Amino acid sequence: MKFNTMLLHGASVKQYPYNATIPPISQVTAFRFDSAEEQEKVFAHKASGYAYTRVGNPTVAAFEQRINELEGGNAAIACSSGMSAITLAMLNMLSSGDEVIAGSGLYGGTIDLFRDLENFGIQVRYVRHVSPAEIEPLISDRTKLIYSEVIGNPGLDVLDIRAVSDLAHAREIPLMVDATTATPYLVRPLKLGADIVVHSSSKYINGGGNSVSGVIVDGASFRWDFERYRALRDFSRYGPLAYTIRLRTDTWENMGSCLSPFNAFMNITGLETLGLRMDRICSNAEKIAAALSELPGITVNYPLLPENPYRELALRQFEGRGGGILTFRAGSREKAFRILNHLQYIVKASNIGDIRTLAIHPASTLYRNSDEERRVAAGVYEDTIRISTGIEDAEDLIEDLTDAIEAADNPD
Repeated sequence: MKFNTMLLHGASVKQYPYNATIPPISQVTAFRFDSAEEQEKVFAHKASGYAYTRVGNPTVAAFEQRINELEGGNAAIACSSGMSAITLAMLNMLSSGDEVIAGSGLYGGTIDLFRDLENFGIQVRYVRHVSPAEIEPLISDRTKLIYSEVIGNPGLDVLDIRAVSDLAHAREIPLMVDATTATPYLVRPLKLGADIVVHSSSKYINGGGNSVSGVIVDGASFRWDFERYRALRDFSRYGPLAYTIRLRTDTWENMGSCLSPFNAFMNITGLETLGLRMDRICSNAEKIAAALSELPGITVNYPLLPENPYRELALRQFEGRGGGILTFRAGSREKAFRILNHLQYIVKASNIGDIRTLAIHPASTLYRNSDEERRVAAGVYEDTIRISTGIEDAEDLIEDLTDAIEAADNPD
């Protein structure tokens, strides 16, 4: 099947109760058992079934199965937010004293999280670009993970997944990627060598801006050295499945970062139009970037622009698409604010991946806790505006932006 057909007719879309075409919402806390023996087996993970929604729920499982099929993984585990997905995905494998190599152009919330991990003895070492040339000199015996966004948010650096995964595996280190901005529609990172994929499914996967959630997908292809990865030692008998099984039965279950059944249901309904939405969103982003790049005094960043250093990689890795985010520099912070305040259709909001086009000033919001060096590394300046394109008519969005820029140039 091709992508849009799989969304509606994939193997994970089974015969739901009452012949429903999407799963019902199992909005319950606990599940009844016919015998104490059956209940004991389910609680001990020795039999399939549901006992308590924090540990498992049919609606949440249906969402996990859909995402896992799209990504081509071994298992997917849904979480209460994208940030909880990143947190649990890392804590599931890391111990005090371990080091992570990551790109400095990460989403501001992820950088804040990495700062918090230092309290647990986990250090993050940053490179400007997540490339083999910059990563290799930093690898040491303590390096246990390489982490990157597939398309940086908002820096829009593009990760060469195959090249970085080849280096990581040669040094016996797993590669974890945040594919939120790419989605499985643009690329399936596990197919290119990534080991673990995380999403903030609140974004493009949900699409409607109505539910916060995250998801972790394990490819179960990495060969864990259980002497090096101490956190997984108790699960060594499971071999390549150790990461998934510890995450499901230990880390995720004990930390209580479960997704609500209702939010899982909303994600499923949104997911079914992901391909259609991403086609329109990417097309709009490319048109807007091209139009803004013609305006004097405006500097645009978008992977498919002719002068962009990631253009060839994006065309090859994402099959001709550049994603739904672009940024531009207005010339000054004051002018950026005037542009934002004059927008009519474009909504000033902090989300991405909505069906609506959204705009934000990252320096004063998402990167308010970052110093200037961190902001610059992420492509965030005092005059930067980030645009997350939606599905409106591109002509209206271009007119809205150009009118706002003209008004900002002539404030009187």
